[in-house]
Amino acid sequence: MVKKASILLTIFCMLTLSTGRLAAQTDYIDNINSAAAVNEAGHQVIYEMNVGAFTQAGTFTAASDRLDELKTLGVDIVWLMPIYPRGASGSPYAATDFKAVNAKYGTLTDLKNFVSRAHELHMEVWLDWVPNHTATEATWVTTHPEYYGYNGQQEFRHPSSGYITYNDVWQLNYYKPELRQAMNDCMKFWIDEADIDGFRCDFVSSQQIPATYWTAAIPEIKGHKSGKTITFLAEADLTDVTRLADVGFDYDYAWGFQSQLAQFKNGTSANTLQSRVNSLLTASSGKSFKRMLYLTNHDQNMDAGTLATVYGDNRYSLTVLTFTLGSMPLLYNGQETGGSQKLDYFADTKINWGNVDKKMLNTVRTLCAMKHSVGAFAEGAAVSSLSTGNSSVYAYKVSNGGSEALVVLNLGTAQATVNVSGVSAGEYGLWLNSETIQQGVSRSKVNLQSSAAVSLEAKGYKVYVKGSFSEETLPELEVYNPTLEHADEISIFFETATERDYAVWAWDGGKGGDYFCINTNWPGDPMTLMGQTATGRYVYKYVLTKTDEVPASLIISYNGGNNKVYDGVSFVNHGYYVEGQTAPTQVITTTGINVNPNTQHPTPNTQHPTPAYNLQGQQIKDSQLSPGLYIRNGKKILVKNSLAFQE
Repeated sequence: MVKKASILLTIFCMLTLSTGRLAAQTDYIDNINSAAAVNEAGHQVIYEMNVGAFTQAGTFTAASDRLDELKTLGVDIVWLMPIYPRGASGSPYAATDFKAVNAKYGTLTDLKNFVSRAHELHMEVWLDWVPNHTATEATWVTTHPEYYGYNGQQEFRHPSSGYITYNDVWQLNYYKPELRQAMNDCMKFWIDEADIDGFRCDFVSSQQIPATYWTAAIPEIKGHKSGKTITFLAEADLTDVTRLADVGFDYDYAWGFQSQLAQFKNGTSANTLQSRVNSLLTASSGKSFKRMLYLTNHDQNMDAGTLATVYGDNRYSLTVLTFTLGSMPLLYNGQETGGSQKLDYFADTKINWGNVDKKMLNTVRTLCAMKHSVGAFAEGAAVSSLSTGNSSVYAYKVSNGGSEALVVLNLGTAQATVNVSGVSAGEYGLWLNSETIQQGVSRSKVNLQSSAAVSLEAKGYKVYVKGSFSEETLPELEVYNPTLEHADEISIFFETATERDYAVWAWDGGKGGDYFCINTNWPGDPMTLMGQTATGRYVYKYVLTKTDEVPASLIISYNGGNNKVYDGVSFVNHGYYVEGQTAPTQVITTTGINVNPNTQHPTPNTQHPTPAYNLQGQQIKDSQLSPGLYIRNGKKILVKNSLAFQE
């Protein structure tokens, strides 16, 4: 007999995470990151959000609903890419009105609610400020034409940077006092109306914005609202743009360092990386501003390539690097999922939250927690390189006050065991270990000698924090047993060592040899991550919707391109394919409820062909679960017409 337990799906709400999936209960890293207290200055993480891309709806309201998830991830500051109405080019950096919001994102009230919710969570919100230019269609073009031109001239001119001329915008004239005051009034508007906490200032290196403007404007804006702290971030490397070094910016881009890391790519030389870190530290010493470190942002992702294409397997270790060098780290939206997706910010490409690299996600979560709770990782911490005796292993000590940490990065393509010299001997907590982080977060006690023996996997990393910490164990691996939702489906399974965005393309089959494919657009239809094997490998599945024909051949590719795992392999219905093998290893025949007795994580009932939601990775497409039978805590739960019943 079935008894009514609850209305809607509130029984599942505690399991929703930032990836848009159902996930296990909170761990010690979540507890650190979601703590109610405001994280101190110098212990903060900034997150660049494109509102239009961050959620499927692309609105302030939808993004506000997910701020709790960013808090749990470890975000302290949300920098919103330009929220203003856009010109015809579609560029968010071609604004038509600096005192209005993009109607696609919502209303001014929606923005206020977003900021209010962020403040409730003890997070700051910074706006992207575009001082150099407006869209050619801006309201000021007709209402205040005197704001444009430069060198005292009235004609409209397109700004340029190097060899690039930006034809969708007009240059503003900062030699006009009325323009300077108008821009200041716009910034004050957002402080007064939306309670904004700071500004990321675009293209400040423009020669058309005099240093004297910033010298006067920054203190004026900072002092506008009593008791309100306003922070300014310059989109420039102020160690190079020296005329702006002392005008009042709180942070700059460590642009030169990011360029050097992008040039390093998937390199293996520890000496080269150490040299570039030393250059960063030397350039940063004694400056009146602090540094923001990053691997990617909206420009890098769209123009240079994704984390995977730019940095290869070094993307994990270099992420560790940017979080542990005594500066403020930046995350670009979606970077925590692995950064394998190219995002066109002109078109507000939606982030695919269903494709999550757990190794990257758990690494980022842990780094944020260490940034918040470990004194050694505060801004301004001292960094000292250590000897390892291995040309591919880079180690350094980070210290601040009485707090100390050891970071070891293996840039090489082979496993390495090294003796790290110069370590402060004593008890440490191993907070981050690349060999286990994909499975989940953990922490173990370790005693290190002054010459510490450390073993690392290829492209591996470990972070030790000096002191006595509680031990935290890894979560139990949840095993997926491949099954069919219903006996007459046409499907394939794919087992792989790597969690990626896999797609399948099938053709040349069916009645009378007619041409057949499951999708007219390459690379085909996405496969669904169902779970993991007992050895931690990932299992994907695809169910064909065209059930009256069976294809003869298939291709499996990943990350939306020509990265083919299989090409022209014979299609076998219900075939279980394993990466690296050219034929299926078995044919799945089991139908029914797929539940591992050692886990609480369910899979769909055989009576409902629509894939239901699997806690191990099935992505959620809306706020409800599909109808079907689920098992949680050993009890059956039936979802029917948006109602949940418990046996």
